[in-house]
Amino acid sequence: MGDRLPLPALAGTLLLVVLGLLTLLPHSILGKPAEEEAANAGSSALLQRVKRGWVWNQFFVLEEYTGLEPLYIGKLHSDMDKGDGSIKYILTGEGAGTTFTIDDSTGDIHAIQRLDREVKAQYALRAQARNRLTDRPLEPESEFIVKIQDINDNEPKFLDGPYQASVPEMSKIGTSVIQLTATDADDPTYGNSARVVYSILEGQPYFSVDAKTGVVRVSLADMDRETRENYSVVIQAKDMGGQLGGLAGTTTINITLSDINDNPPMFDQRLYQMSVPESAPVGSVVGRIWAKDRDIGVNAEMRYSIIDGDGRDTFDVSTDPTNLFGIITVKKPLDFEKKPSYTLKVEGANINVDPSLRYRGPFKDVTIVHVSVEDVDEPPVFDSPVYYIELPEDAEIGTMLKTVSARDPDAANNTVRYSIERSSDPDKFFYIEITSGSLMTVRSLDREEIGWHNITVLAMEMNNPSQIASVSVAVKVLDVNDNPPSLTHYLEAYVCETAKAGQLIQTVTAVDPDEPLGGQHFYYSLAPEAANNPNFTLKDNQDNTAWILTRRGGWSQQDQTVFYLPIFISDGEQPVQTSTSTLTIRVCSCDQKGNVMSCNAEAYSLPASLSRGALIAILACIFVLLVMILLMLSLRTHRKKPYLCDEEENVHENIVRYDDEGGGEEDTEAFDIAAMWNPREAHNHHLNKMRQDMLPEIESLSRYVPQVCVMGGGGGGGDSNVHGYVLAKLLEADMDPCAPPYDSLQTYAYEGEGSIAESLSSLQSGTSNTDHEYDYLNDWGPRFKKLAEMYGVLETNSPPLW
Repeated sequence: MGDRLPLPALAGTLLLVVLGLLTLLPHSILGKPAEEEAANAGSSALLQRVKRGWVWNQFFVLEEYTGLEPLYIGKLHSDMDKGDGSIKYILTGEGAGTTFTIDDSTGDIHAIQRLDREVKAQYALRAQARNRLTDRPLEPESEFIVKIQDINDNEPKFLDGPYQASVPEMSKIGTSVIQLTATDADDPTYGNSARVVYSILEGQPYFSVDAKTGVVRVSLADMDRETRENYSVVIQAKDMGGQLGGLAGTTTINITLSDINDNPPMFDQRLYQMSVPESAPVGSVVGRIWAKDRDIGVNAEMRYSIIDGDGRDTFDVSTDPTNLFGIITVKKPLDFEKKPSYTLKVEGANINVDPSLRYRGPFKDVTIVHVSVEDVDEPPVFDSPVYYIELPEDAEIGTMLKTVSARDPDAANNTVRYSIERSSDPDKFFYIEITSGSLMTVRSLDREEIGWHNITVLAMEMNNPSQIASVSVAVKVLDVNDNPPSLTHYLEAYVCETAKAGQLIQTVTAVDPDEPLGGQHFYYSLAPEAANNPNFTLKDNQDNTAWILTRRGGWSQQDQTVFYLPIFISDGEQPVQTSTSTLTIRVCSCDQKGNVMSCNAEAYSLPASLSRGALIAILACIFVLLVMILLMLSLRTHRKKPYLCDEEENVHENIVRYDDEGGGEEDTEAFDIAAMWNPREAHNHHLNKMRQDMLPEIESLSRYVPQVCVMGGGGGGGDSNVHGYVLAKLLEADMDPCAPPYDSLQTYAYEGEGSIAESLSSLQSGTSNTDHEYDYLNDWGPRFKKLAEMYGVLETNSPPLW
């Protein structure tokens, strides 16, 4: 913790403590008068306040005792203690039993733990003398203080270190940078243990520190940030007034020189070469320039301007968002053919200048920028940015509106071709001559349909079709009086049966899609054929309206229900347009207020709940549903109806269907001929030998037909069985009007291929009414011998079969 006191000094201090304790001991320790003892003995039976046997205030002890034995603090003694051990001393309070102990017989107080004033400066204790046997207090408790005396065992400390500080560059000597304060935990009221002195260990000769206040100051003039920006300074704080043996603590200060505007800007190039294509739009960036400044932050911010040169009106310069660079941009459209290069004189100057440092200026610099304009192949340029044309709507087809003109601005001056962008004229009202640019009409115009035509004309270089320019041509179609007026809205009116002569029944108004400059003015009159109409008359109000008036009274629906009144209308423009409109006037029965009740002898309409059209639609739907239901029932019944007239009659034919292609005579498994040799065994044989690729849908039914012998003996063996069976079936089918018109039916999806017999189908046989000749079967070889015998011409000597 710190330096320890020498042994002689410690002994002297202890001696003073002992002498102080002796002065505080009660006088009874030195002896008592006999009279006082007799008085006390005589009055022991009476209740009296016990007089305190000792008086003390405080003890003093040095901190940081490092001896092996407990530290002796002092001694307690009561004047009632006779030395016979009957009194017991009790110690209570702060640290009693843990930090301090007392010998209950002698009253000696010791410290059994190391004491530190910086942890606790004093302890409040209480002492009392008690009878050892009865534990009865002999005297009231007395309180005393044990104070811990300080020694220099703590060094000064900088609680907030390390420190950061800044000072402007070029500061004068003595400029304050920062003030430091070191704290010492030792007692500032006792000796020099807490008296701190400051000194600088590192950072000379740039900075110094005040020994008493701890203020760090600049000690070297004209320190330049651009040369060195950061400094590390070490400060020491030492107690004991800086004397030998004092304790010390150190801290570090990182000092930064802040920037001031003490350096003028300077361009890194005296001449900048830049180029830009002539097609660059206004606002395009040409290049960037930079006037470098060794300063930083706001002190390096620049403002650029063009102060001279032939391009000061064509180009502009601005500062980028960082306020460091100058951006050269296009201010006006460029044209290589007019001027291929420009020269600019650009100045860059600091924005923030310190007036006290103007002697270091000027804080600006100048450079030259040479801009070259690059030639590019430009699209044609029209002589006008937009064209406006007025054309009357009655202009004839082929009328030339205007001639547009465009040229190639390049030095090559290529030929220009013209066209109309189809999306701007989808109905193809106009045409432009490809070489001259003459715009003309190819269709009749109608202002009432389209009043404005906004077309786009394209100009393209002939040698470079990618270079295309466009211009807008606005064509306004002027109005011509080419539409007759006509009545608007109401072409029907009514007259009440109770109407009298001269009564107004309708006000008519005309409309005209034309728009004359002086406004519309219509003239009304009855058509010539109705000029002497005995029922109605017309009055022109001269305000584009007319009144229809009655000429008589006594109207009746039984006499006539409808009147037709032709009205002649003309406009006031040239050429004059006229029209005749017919006004239908119905005779109606009205109430007393003139409201129509009925305009026909019978009811005019069905009840509001169901109109006539709705009723017809409902009946039509019902009829369609009934027809559909009957049709469905008819189809279902037709599907279930058998092909034979007699449902009980057995089918005597073989119906076999396969969904594969027949193979002609080479297909030996398409049909089992055994069924025809022996019909009764056909079913069993068919089950034993079947095609593996498909199962027939209808099995042979011939097993149910009884054998009928129609001929005897002829052609014995198997041939006669087959021949007789076929002929019997033919005879039975011919005699039965309800039998199907075939003997045996085999269905194939396709005709057989690879057979010399070609198609054997009888589907086309119905086209001829003549009998087929089968003699050619004899020429097909032995494979068709059986068919030749069955269907060939019979011998003349053979007896007839029926």
